[in-house]
Amino acid sequence: MSTDAPALSPARTLATAGRVLRQLRHDPRTVALLLIVPVVMITLLRYVFDADAGTFDAIGASLLGIFPLITMFLVTSIATLRERTSGTLERLLAMPLGKGDLIAGYALAFGAVAVAQSLLATAMSVWVLGLDVVGSPWLLLLVALLDALLGTALGLFVSAFANSEFQAVQFMPAVIFPQLLLCGLFTPRDRMHPVLETVSDVLPMSYAVDGMNQVLTHTGITADFYRDVLVVAGSALLVLCLGAATLRRRTT
Repeated sequence: MSTDAPALSPARTLATAGRVLRQLRHDPRTVALLLIVPVVMITLLRYVFDADAGTFDAIGASLLGIFPLITMFLVTSIATLRERTSGTLERLLAMPLGKGDLIAGYALAFGAVAVAQSLLATAMSVWVLGLDVVGSPWLLLLVALLDALLGTALGLFVSAFANSEFQAVQFMPAVIFPQLLLCGLFTPRDRMHPVLETVSDVLPMSYAVDGMNQVLTHTGITADFYRDVLVVAGSALLVLCLGAATLRRRTT
């Protein structure tokens, strides 16, 4: 019986990331979902509010972070589950490859995709669609990237609890939708019922939206922005650790 490798290895992590990226290169539909769909959705939103550009400015920055989180969650959860159901994961873990190496490799590979995704979506929003941002667009890019990494981490985590791709998709209403409703996109969080406001205070998407709004309304970097970035990054790291701890070799 094989055991997990005792510690994270940069070589094993990079090899895992390279394998995932090679697989993505041969899957144009997944690449389109990751890179093109967020851009299309942002563009569609801009012209939905064609007669009221102010509304697009008010919610566009928030959605610029939410769309990458959702797409990365979906793709990562399904891709990881497919590895397990096909037996690939069990064969990989029979080698000198630990769960931490595997999770870190997946995070690195999808993190590289997240960089490209965030660059495209941010560039389209700010320089093509005219999203009015008071702060630096590069700060928008930073928050969008962290949101995409958080989506990757959540996808890796929930894939351990699904036995089919359909079940993986079903986790979206349980994991993503409550955060979407409570993150402050539809109404300020301080106007919610006190219980819901308290719940929203512990959901990472709330800080993702707050971080985007800080860039939207402030010329400089605020203390709240630092808090939001640290919470989103810390949540992603925590969920990645949980994903490594709960990763199963095979589907029963």
